[in-house]
Amino acid sequence: MASGKVKWFNNVKGYGFVIEDGKEDGKTEDLFAHFSAIQMEGYKTLKAGQRVNFEIIQGPKGMHAVNIVDAPATAGVKETKVEKSEKQRA
Repeated sequence: MASGKVKWFNNVKGYGFVIEDGKEDGKTEDLFAHFSAIQMEGYKTLKAGQRVNFEIIQGPKGMHAVNIVDAPATAGVKETKVEKSEKQRA
């Protein structure tokens, strides 16, 4: 199961995009996320910046995140290079 964070999600349209945590090659790809792929009770939605775990499949027009679940908060999670550079700019 992969992990990452929500780039953006539109509740009205019912979809958005998830960014997988950085890979060894440093390349990341936006993964399409549809509300039907979210595994939670009640209203299925995601928030920008939310940490999630998911599986990746090939969709008809690109890669999709499926079986999306909220990632448990864990102490000591390594920051990505992007998160570190954003903090340094602040």
